[in-house]
Order: sequence, then structure tokens, then C-alpha cells
Amino acid sequence: MEYTRKVFYYETDQMGIVHHSNYIRWFEEARIDFLDKLNYPYARMEKEGIISPVLGVECEYVSMVHFGDTVTVEVTVEDFKMVKYSFSYVVKDATTGEIRCKGKTKHCFLNSEGRPVVIKKQFPELYKALNPEEIL
Repeated sequence: MEYTRKVFYYETDQMGIVHHSNYIRWFEEARIDFLDKLNYPYARMEKEGIISPVLGVECEYVSMVHFGDTVTVEVTVEDFKMVKYSFSYVVKDATTGEIRCKGKTKHCFLNSEGRPVVIKKQFPELYKALNPEEIL
């Protein structure tokens, strides 16, 4: 799935280039949008007692993004186990399709006490929503 956004001035550095930390924020925005589009928003997960902390982040910067550009962030569930999962991201210029960066975030499912949750058993609807074999 794709998430599209325009680059804001405050996201750039003195050289007019998007600061590297903002790509990680874009990954989060795209991930939240992805869950919304699957009809299992993060707010619902939290309401049901599931938290999903970030365990790791990778980002490879390929080419620069500037103020005023519009980018698309392609989000894919890359790896999906019972408790741990990861998303991959490709940030592209919305006009040219040129790749700007590639990345990955790793997560897990925990309950409100911080204990692992096996969602296939406890939350089958969420399992089905996130399972790459189910996502078209």
C-alpha cells in the first residue's frame, strides 16, 4: 500500500534537504496509514490491550528530498511471525518515481503488562489483517 505526503519546510536542514531523522517519522506515518487501510487502526489495537513497540529501524538513503517535494511511501509487511513482525518501506518521488530511500522497522506484539501476545490465537482478526498471505 502507498502513503503520499508533501515535504514541509521544517523537515529540512540548512541545505534545504530533508533531515535524515524525518524518514523514520514518515515510516511511522505510513505504517499508521497502512493499519487504517486494513481496518485495524493502531488505536483499536491499543484499545484491545495490544502494544507494538519498535524493536529496530534500518534506513538506506538513496537520493535527496527537498522542501516542496511530494513523496510516496510504499509499505509492505515483510516478515510475520506469531509475536514479531517487520515492515519494509520504499520512499519514492511521487512525480518521477525515483527511489529516495529504503527502510525497515521491526516490531512485536505485547499486552499492557509487556508480555508477548500470540495474535493468531488471541486476536485472529488482527492476524488475518497483517498476514502477508491475506493482504492483496
